[in-house]
Amino acid sequence: MALTAGHVWMMLAAALVLLMTPALAIFYGGMTRAKSTLNMIMMSFVAAGIVGVVWILWGYSMTGGAGVGGLFGNPFATFGLQSLLGSDELIRVGYSATFAMVTVALISGAIADRAKFTSWALFVPLWITLVYCPLAYMVWGGGLLSPVGAVSRLFGPVIDFAGGTVVEISAGMAALVLSLILGKRHGFGKDPSHRPHNIPFVMLGAGLLWFGWFGFNAGAATSAEQAGLIWINTMAAPAAAMLSWLVTEKVRDGHPTSLGAASGVVAGLVAITPACANVSPLAALALGLVAGAASALAVGLKYRFGFDDSLDVVGVHLGAGLIGTLALGFIALPADGHGGGLLYGGGLQQLMAQTVAVVVALALSGIGTAVIGLSIRRFLGFRISREEENEGVDVIEHAETAYEWGGPSHSPFNPFTATIGGSVPGLQQDKG
Repeated sequence: MALTAGHVWMMLAAALVLLMTPALAIFYGGMTRAKSTLNMIMMSFVAAGIVGVVWILWGYSMTGGAGVGGLFGNPFATFGLQSLLGSDELIRVGYSATFAMVTVALISGAIADRAKFTSWALFVPLWITLVYCPLAYMVWGGGLLSPVGAVSRLFGPVIDFAGGTVVEISAGMAALVLSLILGKRHGFGKDPSHRPHNIPFVMLGAGLLWFGWFGFNAGAATSAEQAGLIWINTMAAPAAAMLSWLVTEKVRDGHPTSLGAASGVVAGLVAITPACANVSPLAALALGLVAGAASALAVGLKYRFGFDDSLDVVGVHLGAGLIGTLALGFIALPADGHGGGLLYGGGLQQLMAQTVAVVVALALSGIGTAVIGLSIRRFLGFRISREEENEGVDVIEHAETAYEWGGPSHSPFNPFTATIGGSVPGLQQDKG
């Protein structure tokens, strides 16, 4: 088969999405304390490595083809990809693998500073196998939530073009459950050292995530018209979300922050992910405005309810993912197979379909993560000790540090010992 423009675009898009995992590592690495930076980056990197192996062996096979009750594909159908040699389907294998990599890496931000690296490395393949692959099959592989699935036959097709349920809601829900299983960091909400140590890292990571997200959303486009709409919407929503997050901060706190700008971009990207091919640019702007402000408020809920979502995975990914997925019930453009959202006179069917998809994603990820996380905690342990946490997870788990300090005579600032009372330019403290 000749190499076509479509093949080339999907390979390029896969490369863009692959970049998102190290981009996330930089984003998360900057948001942690200095003594946890390497561990945070390593959690994303090892996730990519493990998923790459799992995807070739059985992961991809579980996301398509003949399934079991509409719930997951046969893991042995294309085991090891031997049956796909000589087929252009290998391009799609690579593209889909990059989605799985970044999805499980997202979860790691909720347990920063306190997780055993070996336990995390065990969690990754179990979660991909038991949660991500079944959900991807349900939505994109011909399962329960796909255009030919039972839910679509009842309510019309569920819309999730690039992963509102499969990626964002599943990762956000898993982050919430895992943060509860591991418990709060010592000094959570009180210790002034629990704040981002490198805001330029955070902004660089957010910028690279935005860059990679164009491949994430538009990689599966089937026409130039659809690709153009996706590209514009992927620009519009995060731009609007960044501005609404900054306005929310200004009104609430008196000042907009660099961390807020970066987080707003990510919130807008999350919200537009399921809707990128099915809403107008004006609707994308409105969606971004809502998602940015709502996520800026949602990240503070961890202090109110007492769960330690270290890097705001729940507030941003679960919150904005829910907004983007459910919003399609109101703002989806009419298309073949469905009459559009309520604002286009499409009735309640689309909203009902989206709601069912959300419930399924929340239940599967919540229950699956609880079973995996509690099992690992019971038999292996999932959390380092208090003494080890105080010393720093980088040294304890990796025998490395992200920075080499020359001591007081060489460096005016050591983030290992800095306090709020000291001069800490560029850092934002936690708001309890």
